[in-house]
Amino acid sequence: MYDTLIGDVLVLDGSGAAGFKADVALAGGRVAAIGRLAGAAARHRVDGTALALAPGFIDVHTHDDTNVIRTPDMLPKLSQGVTTVVVGNCGISAAPVILRGEPPDPMNLLGGRDAFAYPTFADYTRAVDAARPTVNVAALVGHTALRSNHMDRLDRRATDAEIAAMRAQLRDALRHGAIGLSTGLAYASAQHADTAEVQALAEELDAHGALYTTHLRSEFAEILDAMQEAYDIAAHARVPVIVSHLKCAGAGNWGRSGEVLASLDTAGKYLPVGCDCYPYSASSSTLDLKQVTDEFDIDITWSDPHPGMAGRKLADIAAHWGVPLREAAQRLQPAGAVYHGMHEDDVRRILAHRLTMVGSDGLPNDPLPHPRLWGAFPRVLGHYSRELGLFPLAEAVHKMTGLSAARFGLHERGLVRAGHYADLVLFDPARVADRASYVDPQQPAAGIAAVWVNGELSYRAGQLTGARAGRWLPRGGDLRAGFNAFSSIPASQEQP
Repeated sequence: MYDTLIGDVLVLDGSGAAGFKADVALAGGRVAAIGRLAGAAARHRVDGTALALAPGFIDVHTHDDTNVIRTPDMLPKLSQGVTTVVVGNCGISAAPVILRGEPPDPMNLLGGRDAFAYPTFADYTRAVDAARPTVNVAALVGHTALRSNHMDRLDRRATDAEIAAMRAQLRDALRHGAIGLSTGLAYASAQHADTAEVQALAEELDAHGALYTTHLRSEFAEILDAMQEAYDIAAHARVPVIVSHLKCAGAGNWGRSGEVLASLDTAGKYLPVGCDCYPYSASSSTLDLKQVTDEFDIDITWSDPHPGMAGRKLADIAAHWGVPLREAAQRLQPAGAVYHGMHEDDVRRILAHRLTMVGSDGLPNDPLPHPRLWGAFPRVLGHYSRELGLFPLAEAVHKMTGLSAARFGLHERGLVRAGHYADLVLFDPARVADRASYVDPQQPAAGIAAVWVNGELSYRAGQLTGARAGRWLPRGGDLRAGFNAFSSIPASQEQP
């Protein structure tokens, strides 16, 4: 007697291999059998005709750290088929954190002071388990969070004593299952940390088989130098490196994706490397004076001193006030923004690259969030795979499941395999699409029929079921092994 039997469905197993028709049975929270099982007994039967079944999508780049606890239904993620989130990216994490005042920018993206209630990493893991979110949670430790814990000010390099204290906290987190260390060296709160400071922290990763992820020091003109710094840090620590939300930012950088990807390929010959990418030509973060320009549109998503300006373009606000762009930006701070600063051709090239995983980089606490929060994964399946033919559907699924699980050490997840955890998404390949837009971003995707998390039906026909079956996921083994997986999966055909 199976718990659930999904019949006559196209199985896209997450490996990148072509799909195949089969019945899939679930029992005890795992995939119990795959094959022709029409005569088998099951408590629940689901007709998979004309639908596809894939592993639940793994969002490798999120800022859901506090939301998995405060808003455990996690509708923006579950509604697009995401069953696991990786938190703690870009150097900012909810734990371990001890604040002396308000969280520094960009840690304020995770919430106000009251959201940071986890002085140790173990405190955070216990809070996730107690909250019982609808999705699984794995976590990185943020470099900026560690700096904030031990430094009186962040506009300088850490001392040897401060680095030692940060290393001790990172070591403790790794012992409690953290995936690795993340940095956000482009932000003012971390840009004064030199390479040696990060290398010293990254040394802790080797003994635990953990990895290093980085929001590069620059995604603009100096991107190749910033990528080399990331390689140097990982090589020093003898660990894999993931370049976060890889992009060619700024109008002066458009068209350089070929150089950027060549750098990644070259590094991959001597170092375990990877990257993630979101499927949009606009980024989103706090309002950064260094990125203020008239070369592309900048949308304001929130402003503490001028909340009424949310939803307006920075250029329009500046014209309304009769001041230059930079002065308008200064008046709005602290604030959030969407930067339309990438070229679509570069996005496509990076997204299609064989080393690229999909991550949303969504900001759930933004009152007018970038549409990637609700639409990133269906957009890859619908717009980029089905409509543009950028890559086959099986490869699109691989970039969101099997590849991600291997890189981040998510044991027995990311593949539809007998014995693996039953994190699954059932979708209509002909209809799946993102509906979130920049004007109306909080819209669930079309074409997502059902989502199971650890075998529990958690989302069906556009509605939460009430099941909250997500779990805290500790690091699974030495993550270096995951960079040897899927080495035979071919790259896509040459992209425009």
